[in-house]
Parts: sequence; structure tokens; C-alpha cells
Amino acid sequence: MKHYESSLRTNSTVDQAQDSVTKLHNAVTQALSHPAEQMIDQAENSLEHAEEAVRHAPEGSVGGHGVDLTEDRLAEEKRRLASLDEPGGKARS
Repeated sequence: MKHYESSLRTNSTVDQAQDSVTKLHNAVTQALSHPAEQMIDQAENSLEHAEEAVRHAPEGSVGGHGVDLTEDRLAEEKRRLASLDEPGGKARS
């Protein structure tokens, strides 16, 4: 199966930010599934990288295209990660 979406990608700062947020999503999902301190630390490190990538996303965007969506995805992942430290959420082991 061909991946047409990949042919449309330009490896811009927006694409890089989207990839970074996707990696963050995966790390947060793992931390939620297995809330060991190491997994949470990995998710927090991934968050730092994603935040940096999203900060730079507007530099390579055309008219801001894709930046808002990427920022929204980052905000959602931050909420998911924060739920690990909330009362009633999964605590660090």
C-alpha cells in the first residue's frame, strides 16, 4: 500500500513538530499503561522535545498551516501526562 501522505510532506518544521508530538503521544500512552517512574520520565523527556519542536513550527509553516493542530495535539498530550500525577490518577511508583 502506498503512503500518499508521506509524498506530501516537506520535512518542514511543522512536519517535525507533528512527528515529535506523535512520539510524545506514544510515550504518554506507554506511561499511562505502565506508570513506572522510568516510563513517566521518558514521557516527560519526550514532552520537552515536543514543546521545543512546536515552538519552532511556525518558522517553517506556510501561513501557519498545521501549527494550530499541532499545538492542540501537544496540549492534549500534556493533559494526558498530567493525569498521572493527579489525585485518583496513576501515581509514580
